[in-house]
Amino acid sequence: MKKKSWMLLLTLVLVIGTVLAGCGSANETTTTEPGTTTETGTTEGTATEPAADANLAADQTLHLNLSAEPPTLDPAQAQDSQANTALRFMYEGLATIDADGNPAPGAAEKWDISEDGLTYTFNMRQGATWSNGDPVTANDFVFAWERALSPETVPAPVYAYQLYYIKGAEEFNTGKTKDFSTVGVKAVDENTLEVTLTNPTPYFLGLTSFYTFYPVHQATVEGNEAWAADASTMVTNGPFTLTTWTTGSEMGWTKNEKYWDAANIKLTNVTASIVNSGATETASYQGGEIDYAGAPTGEIPTDQIQPLSQQFADEFKLTDIASTYYYEFNTKEKPFNNVKIRKAFAMAIDRQSLIDNVTKAGQTPAYGFVPTSIAGLNNQSFRDEHPDSEYFKEDAAQAKTMLEEGMKEEGYTTLPPITLLYNTSENHQKLALAVADMWKTNLGVEIETKNEEWSVFLESRKTGNFQIARAGWSADYNDPMTYMDMFVSGGGNNNTGYADPAYDALIDGAYKGGNDPEKRMQDMAAAEKMLIQDNMVIMPVYYYTQASLTKPYLKGVTTDFSGAINFTRAYLEQQ
Repeated sequence: MKKKSWMLLLTLVLVIGTVLAGCGSANETTTTEPGTTTETGTTEGTATEPAADANLAADQTLHLNLSAEPPTLDPAQAQDSQANTALRFMYEGLATIDADGNPAPGAAEKWDISEDGLTYTFNMRQGATWSNGDPVTANDFVFAWERALSPETVPAPVYAYQLYYIKGAEEFNTGKTKDFSTVGVKAVDENTLEVTLTNPTPYFLGLTSFYTFYPVHQATVEGNEAWAADASTMVTNGPFTLTTWTTGSEMGWTKNEKYWDAANIKLTNVTASIVNSGATETASYQGGEIDYAGAPTGEIPTDQIQPLSQQFADEFKLTDIASTYYYEFNTKEKPFNNVKIRKAFAMAIDRQSLIDNVTKAGQTPAYGFVPTSIAGLNNQSFRDEHPDSEYFKEDAAQAKTMLEEGMKEEGYTTLPPITLLYNTSENHQKLALAVADMWKTNLGVEIETKNEEWSVFLESRKTGNFQIARAGWSADYNDPMTYMDMFVSGGGNNNTGYADPAYDALIDGAYKGGNDPEKRMQDMAAAEKMLIQDNMVIMPVYYYTQASLTKPYLKGVTTDFSGAINFTRAYLEQQ
């Protein structure tokens, strides 16, 4: 590969190793130049250097609230923002993401990247151990990645496709080969991990900080099928260990003294209540019971955003993030098997009115899937280069006509009963009711709204037990691919039933397009047009902002461009 092409693509693609929880939400890094060695130090760094010990509070216990209980703490099975927050306390990937959004050494203390960008050689950190004292080795990553890809893993990990960048990973995951030795991941020895990719992927290094890439302790996993459901049976390699887990009530973490960077971990304990009420969470913050409130761990009620921003002017923060709020259609369920009916529903709402009167957090109306902060070419936003305003327009009269045409095609005189599904949340409920009212006013359609608890809701979407469902997606890395590859045929996070070989071909072309960044972006823009303008598989609503409250004595908290939060290097100053 020409070095010039690599440098152009490296300039374009800034990556993070988390999400949302991509990840689905309940409520940037750069890579190194090919052919170089990276060893950027032994600590991850924080937004603010830890204060001198004299300024630290005597009690270094951080108090939080989670608006939903993580459905799992198994990194291979995780798929949401709540699990992402919890797992960050407990695990560490080969790389971590520092406060500036750059990949930094984690479980690997350095790495080499071959000239062609296909082979990564990671040197494991000497002295890094599991919480039980066992050394963290290259074999731990091989075992974890094989488990995430294995067709025999039950339930099937929805994020297995994030490992498809590795040579042979897709073939092994889909059962085309049963020999894991054909997959491009190998423990050369206990201290050296070699990873071979199918195509040059400049953001791969950042992906190694994502939870699907975390190692797991083999003896623990193989010895107990329920190992990830009990705090007492988890062996982890991160800054904290889970010590308390009372289902539906509380979770608690304690500093892991065996963590390689324990000297730079100031918090001794983290406690998180599990309360699915934004009003209760906000009241707890006002009463001094928790130190942080709001997204992504919880939520601030929409009707309190303005007064709280005034009352706590120095503690309130509202930021744009790389995340999209949308409704997804089950294209296999009537009446949404008809594209004209799907388009009618998307055209029949007033997004700006919803933002002004319901969500009230300065979001941007969305007509596409890729948010405004995701990078495109030449340091431009992908969204600026490919305006979503071209995909469709809000037009109640045209929507009514479109609905009538779709009903005629399906032989309907009236639509069958329709239910809009959302996960339990005051804010989701308010929006669902407002959207349903717009559909009734503009289309004459009665909609039932239904809420489900987070884990049940995720299962309903995964199994296709819905007609329309609320969804949110946060970037796993700063590239349009983190959005567009969701909807390939049979994709682990594709709940819509949509399958189109033409769409798959565009995504495949973008995967392989490392030598031609311009064509790569064009392929993803064409895929987004197909997803929304042509087929309206999903109904975009808005691009997120994130509202939060942070006590002035809580320092060192970092939030990346996707909205994912990291408390591991936080600390509490004296009040």
